[in-house]
Amino acid sequence: MTDSTIADVQNSEDTRHLPINKVGIKDIRHPVRVRDRSGGEQHTIANFNMYVNLPHNFKGTHMSRFVEILNQHEREISVESFKDMLTEMTERLEAESGHIEMSFPYFVNKTAPVSGVQSLLDYDVTFLGSSSGSQHETTLKVVVPVTSLCPCSKKISDRGAHNQRSHVTVTIKTREFVWIEDIIDAVESIASCELYGLLKRPDEKYVTEHAYDNPKFVEDMVRDIAAHMNQDSRITAYVVESENFESIHNHSAYALIEKNMTT
Repeated sequence: MTDSTIADVQNSEDTRHLPINKVGIKDIRHPVRVRDRSGGEQHTIANFNMYVNLPHNFKGTHMSRFVEILNQHEREISVESFKDMLTEMTERLEAESGHIEMSFPYFVNKTAPVSGVQSLLDYDVTFLGSSSGSQHETTLKVVVPVTSLCPCSKKISDRGAHNQRSHVTVTIKTREFVWIEDIIDAVESIASCELYGLLKRPDEKYVTEHAYDNPKFVEDMVRDIAAHMNQDSRITAYVVESENFESIHNHSAYALIEKNMTT
């Protein structure tokens, strides 16, 4: 039996006259390559969500084509080819609009502040791409774990102050290329203290005292990072979020600032 003799149910007509905004596949993993700021290249595994629109007159989309697009790239998918893959997807599925989400762990080799011992720290990174006709939009999202120390606790306590690990999420749209490390550096320089995968005792002393000397409310965190984003001419829009996993409460503290510089 040939392909021409097998019924193509997806291409059959649908009479309900209801278009679908997004249809596709979720949670498929595939190897990717990501360039880093040092000039090297990271090989990692990304989780993909891939969608297209479906006109009201078609019964279904061709799900297998999403997987074919990934596998045709084999291990050659990179951040640079992200836009090309989005274009290919919409063309092959004969869609008017498409959307791809690519999430992956990104590693930075960090040096402890006193001992100089090196270790890797991982960050969650997501690229989101959307296309509609000739319009393309790419968004970068980076989750940066840091330490925050409570200014109020420091002020009222005779000994010490409570601190917590915080997740700062920065989502940006840009007019120029921005390295993932640029976002990480900005957040870590503003937080009470950055995190490290490995610390010796002199390093622990340093990071504890550094955080104590640089207290931040969750409100301080997002305001200071937003102020930094406002000064970066490459960035056209951003969302800055901070979630502090409180050490003396069974809940988180949260704050968000968003801005579109083009409106």
